[in-house]
Amino acid sequence: MSINPTQPIPIYYQLKTLLLEEILSGRYGPEARLPTEHELCKQHAISRTPVSRALSELADEGVILRHRRRGTFVNPHWLARRPDQPEVRVVVSEGPWGDLLRDVAPDELQVNLITVPLRSLHRVLTHAVAEGQAPDLAILDSVWIPEFAADGFLRQLDNLDPDWFRKEHEPDFLEPIAEANRYEGRTFGVSPFANIAGFWYRRSAVQALGLLPPRTWSELRTVGRAAAENGLQHPIVMTGGSKGGETTAYCLIAFLESNGARVLATEGVTLDSRATAQALRFLRSLVDDRLMSIDVLGYEWTEPVRLLAEGKAAISFGGSYETRTLAEALDVPLDELWDHVGFMPVPAGPAGAPATVAGTMSYVIFRQASQPELAMRLLQRAVAPDELARVARASGRIPARRSAVSLAAPSPQFLAQTVDMLERAALRPPTPLYPRVSAQLQSMLEATLTGRLGAAAAARRTAELIGAITGLPVLHQVDSVSGAAAVAR
Repeated sequence: MSINPTQPIPIYYQLKTLLLEEILSGRYGPEARLPTEHELCKQHAISRTPVSRALSELADEGVILRHRRRGTFVNPHWLARRPDQPEVRVVVSEGPWGDLLRDVAPDELQVNLITVPLRSLHRVLTHAVAEGQAPDLAILDSVWIPEFAADGFLRQLDNLDPDWFRKEHEPDFLEPIAEANRYEGRTFGVSPFANIAGFWYRRSAVQALGLLPPRTWSELRTVGRAAAENGLQHPIVMTGGSKGGETTAYCLIAFLESNGARVLATEGVTLDSRATAQALRFLRSLVDDRLMSIDVLGYEWTEPVRLLAEGKAAISFGGSYETRTLAEALDVPLDELWDHVGFMPVPAGPAGAPATVAGTMSYVIFRQASQPELAMRLLQRAVAPDELARVARASGRIPARRSAVSLAAPSPQFLAQTVDMLERAALRPPTPLYPRVSAQLQSMLEATLTGRLGAAAAARRTAELIGAITGLPVLHQVDSVSGAAAVAR
């Protein structure tokens, strides 16, 4: 078929029909890019107006996906549709989430799945909802649940199958993770796995110094100084700015918790406290004393654990989700990783105790879902204890169910310890505006590490910005004495 301008059929409709036929014939697979508007104009000798309309209608009908700067692609959900078989449309990010669903899907159910980069996941999901094309089932960071639930995007899962929640979810899922999936007391997500913030250390590097893994800030400084004197280039590493994204906020919140500081409380924004200023001042002192490089400002989330694996760092702050990455970087089997590294909570500050923060990716079902019951049954299969235990043994991930932890033990060896840490973990601030709060926390750390703002000033400014974002009152607790909180040395 070719476009004939002399026919009474509109040119845009001819082009739309032609593209549809080419898609159905297999000319453009899910990974193949369709021609650009300019290329289609040139190929068919037509103006841009009919080309733009044809592509817009195909996008509106869900046939194609248009990505800014990347191009136009066939929507695999549309391409894989079979009218004789029910389907569940799924969007996930990188990780085990998609394979977990495919592996447990019954033969009579189609799972039409799109995988997008984690950094684009929030934008892709909100855009899909805005266009009325939300998937049935998706994975997302649990910290987005308050935002999505408050906006009415999600279905309340404990209403879809109350018996399953009463008999399986409530007694078996680890409470910090179950709490992370609630908004205003209602459950909107179910997590297959959990992760926690803390620090990794090279056993050989710390043992060579004749020291134990640090449990306080003072001990952390001692390990860092000994490692520097031993010639280690990067004694302590972490992500220190917006380049590290959520990992920066995740670790910073754990540092604040380790000194008894909180970002939000029921009564308002509590970030502007002596405990916060003390934590920021301590982190800045690590840079001043050359125990942590100012280059951490430019680290992406994978950089600290890479430096640890290469023997260039003794301590790396990050998360338990880095388990498999670390094993691969060290070129050791997962069940031998614990022989080479350890993982512990963030050391205690002068006003606190060792602390960690729990995070998780969660399966959710959208209000726009056309198959919510099928999506719920698929979700339940994916989080069955034997499935979670199988993935945990292969990846080192922490199952969100106690029964799955028992099935996965004793491999990997560190599973029992990380689960114990998880049971006592704090959560990131549960606010619908968390992404914006996280960005402010990242900026606060950047301002402190660069010296652009003093610790107390950075805490006060960030608290006021978070108050403006959330509409919550700001509770100022830092006194005017610049040295009110001494740095542990």
